[in-house]
Amino acid sequence: MYRIGVDVGAGTNTDGVIVDLTKTHDPETRGIVASFKHKTTVDVTDGIEAAVRNVLTDANVDPRDGKVLSLTIGTTHFINAVVQSDARRLQKVAIIRLAAPYTAEVPPFVDFPENLKKLMNGHYAIIAGGLQIDGRRINDIIETEVVEQAVQIKSKSLKNVVVIGVFSPLDVSGINEYKVRDILARELGLDVNIICSRDVGQVGFLERENASILNASITTFAQHTIRGFERAMKRLGLTCPLYITQNDGTLTTAADAAQLPIRTFSSGATNSMRGASYLAGIDLKRKDGTGKSMLVVDVGGTTTDVGMLLPSGFPRQAAAFIEVGGVRTNFSMPDVSSIGLGGGSRVHTEDTKVTVGPDSVGHYLTRDAKVFGGNILTATDVAVCAGEKDIGDASLVYTVSDDVVAKAQYAVKRLLEGVIDRMKTSPEDCPLLLVGGGSVIAPPTLTGVKEIILPPFHSVANAVGAAIANVSGEVDTIEILEGKSLPDTLERIKVEAMAKAVEAGADPQTTRIAEVNVLPVQYVTNQATRIIVRAIGELGTPKESKVVPSKSEDHQDLPEDNEVEAVQKVLAESAEIVERIDYETYRPTIVGDEWIVTETDLFFIMEGCGVLGTGGGGSPYPSYLIAREILHDGGCIRVVDHSSLPDEAYVVRGGMMGSPSVGSERLEDAKQILTAGKELARHCGITEYVATLCDEIGGGNGMQSLILSHYYNVPALDGDLMGRAYPNLHQTIPSVYGLPNALTPCALHDGDGNVVIMSRAKDNYAVESFMRVVTTEMGSSAALIPAPMTVTEARDYGVRRTLSQAWGIGRAIAMCRQKSDLKSVPDEILKLQNGKLVFIGKIVDVSRLLQEVRAGFTWGEVKIARLREDELEDSSASRLDMDYGPDDYMIIPFQNENVCAYIEKPDGGRSVAAIVPDLINVLDSQSGSHLGTQMYSYGLRVTVIVMAGSPLWQSERGLKSGGPAAFGFDHPYTPVGEYKTPMSVIEAYR
Repeated sequence: MYRIGVDVGAGTNTDGVIVDLTKTHDPETRGIVASFKHKTTVDVTDGIEAAVRNVLTDANVDPRDGKVLSLTIGTTHFINAVVQSDARRLQKVAIIRLAAPYTAEVPPFVDFPENLKKLMNGHYAIIAGGLQIDGRRINDIIETEVVEQAVQIKSKSLKNVVVIGVFSPLDVSGINEYKVRDILARELGLDVNIICSRDVGQVGFLERENASILNASITTFAQHTIRGFERAMKRLGLTCPLYITQNDGTLTTAADAAQLPIRTFSSGATNSMRGASYLAGIDLKRKDGTGKSMLVVDVGGTTTDVGMLLPSGFPRQAAAFIEVGGVRTNFSMPDVSSIGLGGGSRVHTEDTKVTVGPDSVGHYLTRDAKVFGGNILTATDVAVCAGEKDIGDASLVYTVSDDVVAKAQYAVKRLLEGVIDRMKTSPEDCPLLLVGGGSVIAPPTLTGVKEIILPPFHSVANAVGAAIANVSGEVDTIEILEGKSLPDTLERIKVEAMAKAVEAGADPQTTRIAEVNVLPVQYVTNQATRIIVRAIGELGTPKESKVVPSKSEDHQDLPEDNEVEAVQKVLAESAEIVERIDYETYRPTIVGDEWIVTETDLFFIMEGCGVLGTGGGGSPYPSYLIAREILHDGGCIRVVDHSSLPDEAYVVRGGMMGSPSVGSERLEDAKQILTAGKELARHCGITEYVATLCDEIGGGNGMQSLILSHYYNVPALDGDLMGRAYPNLHQTIPSVYGLPNALTPCALHDGDGNVVIMSRAKDNYAVESFMRVVTTEMGSSAALIPAPMTVTEARDYGVRRTLSQAWGIGRAIAMCRQKSDLKSVPDEILKLQNGKLVFIGKIVDVSRLLQEVRAGFTWGEVKIARLREDELEDSSASRLDMDYGPDDYMIIPFQNENVCAYIEKPDGGRSVAAIVPDLINVLDSQSGSHLGTQMYSYGLRVTVIVMAGSPLWQSERGLKSGGPAAFGFDHPYTPVGEYKTPMSVIEAYR
């Protein structure tokens, strides 16, 4: 019995293999009886048909005798259409949000590139529906609303619809998205594709919606393409089921892939990694479920892809957010690092210097390389010079000097070692699987690698990975663990995941749990916990083949060429000219005493608020999108310094209280802050404000005063009441220093008509306690408006000019990024605020302690390994305290925010490198941006800097509330440096 696998490379090769399932335990062949490699054809179906025909012929297998159990195809065809903004393949989409009264300020397509937005935006509406984090309904679905939307969708002749509900991944009973899908299907007919977001992505409303839009837009083309695959199978005489490989290394039926093509977007790299593991017999050695992570290096003609196989035998997945064609999404993708190095890479010689790549002759290797009679020196030529046999004619490269060969080999070695180390999660040497047609250029040994394993049939590992792909079932949900047993809950979810895998076609006898993740949700009091469980199993014997339904004639599914040309012309004519801003010479707009905020300013402030959040405070990205949309709609956002305002005039405060996880789904709405503010103003008898003010500059709340500036039509005060982010209400400076109206009276509004006013409290700790409970009842997210303050109080009990500080930090990061000088990010930030660079390394462990959830605040710890000295950039190395040894680690405990940084010696001894109230920041070394504690993951390269905190936190009262003792540490506090009052943007650029 046989399985056939095909992998279609984009612009390179289409590979095919046939596997004899009775011989898979043979360590020499693993059952591979024939393979084929050919340049990818313009019509990928032709290449697939040729690959299958060749392997059937070579294996002497009759496709009509029923011995071929399956054909599995891996293709990047669909993602290419998105990346290339291909009007032939992308169609307009209607989006129905089940979210009212939420999400209005962050409309669909808000962060899409203009070209894709014009191609895809057909219609959208926000109607009743959606869930709270605990599974309760926000509002019941109103059928008449859904029917009215169906009428509008039909009038616009739209054939692809997305239904997305708040917290729809929690909807196990189908009361939201599926209910609306069924109503729409009834009204629109079966020839309309309706995509439910819970089938596409995970928790994270905007990212899941974006992924669903991309999926819907490409669905018609996917159906057209996969029906082409099925017709090719008929021509070949194959009657077996057709499967398509997914991004996570598992497979899906052709019919399901035609509905959810986005799950196949990045299957090529995964196929190579799974194929490498199989060919090397790793699965045979892991029958007991044990094993270690292994690197996989796939060297092609143009690029080298490096990934990490986990002990489960599946690739490590990438970070929470992935950009596809400039669109932020959150569907599952393998964590792969790529460099411009392959068998066709050009070798450049300049004086005594020799470099390899990143340019390549690609699939013209057999025409252009010297060993094949060409005149371009390539990495393959170097390999032949070094003794590689059976490639071309070695006599054609005898003139290449030994010095050039040696230097080129060294360049290849350094490139591979660099990308390998970025993927490792431990400083220990680890085994490496080497595959790909260009693998001949790799040296026999690599630093950091224990052994290099070159399995048989390594040049077609991607097709092998497709042929042997497993089936998976996943449950990604949020459970309220209050009053429940975690082990019992996990056991129930494991059973659900196993059942899903079997339902998808897995053999029940081979199905097992491959992955379990338990992630406590921050800032909630009911122990809400995100649980992700994944089960995998080998493909069972299929009972029947699900065929992609043909809803109409194929030539009617996709636009004709003249229609495409018209669309492309409209896009070209209406495309906005995006002016590239030079961040170094950019000057903010100052009119009189006011700073008129631009989109560039918002971008800088967003980056800076993230850094000042010290790992907590939630992401400032949604707030940035809301503020940017205000400017796009012609609104105005202003900032003013306290010195320009009358002392006794009032400023209004406001921000979001609750869990950032809720904010990522029930997208925040500044209008609910406005509503609560007006209710409180009436209660306090205040009729006029002169400015807005944020309680904390760190994280998502740091930009709220800017948004409120527009709604109140007053400027935002350049400052805040923390100078950073802290987890508790009573950790604002007015509360710390006993200001009578520090927190009360205050108002809380859930955005759905419910406002609670707390007139007074015994103390500020009670305000935190009571309002946290009410917030949980409101869905674990609500707008909180503490008592208004006078300008004098805001000046004396606040940290001045922190919006300017955030702007300066963001500008520094953006300038370094623009100049491709990310190694200088720490230095540039530390020019703005005193502090020091304390560590450069790579995250090797993250623990989140579920048992330590106290009053809704999640404790955890991240462990960072040092990079070797030869990996450090010069300017960064000069700033490091080199007393730290090469085997030392940095350990950072966090309670939502980073609260301490230890240096840990190999013997387990620890010394304090930094501690609150100083600001401990973990930056992504590869982008310069901040990392929230929820984003910490294995393998991330990070840079740790510490900045001085406001002197208001360094007094006895300040340390009691925001110093080491406030978080349970008995370490003494030693300031990292003297606090530097931030430069005022208004004064500097007036």
